[in-house]
Amino acid sequence: MVVMISYDISSNRTRGKVHRFLKEFGLNTQKSVFECDLEPDALKRIVKYLELMINPATDSVRVYRICAGCLRKVRISGLGIRLRQLDYLIV
Repeated sequence: MVVMISYDISSNRTRGKVHRFLKEFGLNTQKSVFECDLEPDALKRIVKYLELMINPATDSVRVYRICAGCLRKVRISGLGIRLRQLDYLIV
């Protein structure tokens, strides 16, 4: 499944850790936005990690699932890499 993860984290250190963690799962398409093609277990791992890392009083994380039909409708203006849902898995 394709998901978009955005975050607004007040701590520079935590923000850096979250950024490095998310780079393992997807494309950093904007400063605090990642687009990822994930298996359900990977998404659960990410959500669990983010819940542990953020301060709910000062930080925000959003995870949007993007259906295949909606993915085809994504418009990119200017610079940008388009994430395509994979039809195969490399092991």
